[in-house]
Amino acid sequence: MSAPNMTAGLFDRVALIGIGLIGSSLARVLRRDSPQTRIVACARRPETLAAVRRLDLADETTDDPAVAVAGANLVVIATPLSAYAEIGRRIAPALRDGAIVTDVGSVKGAAIAALQPELPDRVHFVPGHPVAGTEHSGPEAGFAELFDKRWCILTPLPHTAPEAVAKVTALWERAGMRVATMAADHHDKVLAVTSHLPHLIAYTIVGTATELGEDLQSEVVAFSAGGFRDFTRIAASDPVMWRDIFLANREAVLELLQRFSEDLTALQRAIRRGEGDTLHKWFTHTRAIRRSIIEADQA
Repeated sequence: MSAPNMTAGLFDRVALIGIGLIGSSLARVLRRDSPQTRIVACARRPETLAAVRRLDLADETTDDPAVAVAGANLVVIATPLSAYAEIGRRIAPALRDGAIVTDVGSVKGAAIAALQPELPDRVHFVPGHPVAGTEHSGPEAGFAELFDKRWCILTPLPHTAPEAVAKVTALWERAGMRVATMAADHHDKVLAVTSHLPHLIAYTIVGTATELGEDLQSEVVAFSAGGFRDFTRIAASDPVMWRDIFLANREAVLELLQRFSEDLTALQRAIRRGEGDTLHKWFTHTRAIRRSIIEADQA
């Protein structure tokens, strides 16, 4: 299998399979910085493709992944994880020799398990995860600055051509991201802490609020403080995407959830017993974590 040509333009033809927040934001980056790149957008819903055309995010649109990838030297899969295996099966015969296939999924072990068996040896597979997003979805939600100063994590396989990894790295760096590489299982444990568990907690807290009596529920909405507003923002994220994430990364999430439950029990005990020193020590420690995030320019 020949390596990608690094001396040519980065990508001449890009197929975006899925054109929601991440896919449409990447399309906007390519439109801004690489106008010569031809973009093909693929989505299942006609209204999504109509929005892509209205917003001029692609040169071509289709609902057929095999049609989308024909001739593309980069294929970006930006759909929910549950669609990966079927997409891999459909695009495999149509992929150009030497094409690079990457993705944006939040669970890399599951992405590799779904796609690697389906992709032919004549293409390069570079699993990736741009760690950026909002609670909004759809092509209208995207914006080119979404990736600025955020991290993209690549989890290449041992046999992946270094030149292919370098080209995907360059793609995300040109979009404004900082790029790191790590093993897929390590990525999934890190993201379970930084993203998946916080979303699960947010869904739980907001769900708890919806079970309150109607009078109390209306006051919760009317008098929402910053903390609850933040939880509702997170809990407004795409339910299909997050369903797939929790199921795909269930082992890491369940392990972290058990540890969280133990910590929550300890705090519950401290509150019940009036142990102010314990609470103060815990809150001081967590405040330091917030400061380190700000210093890392990730706030």
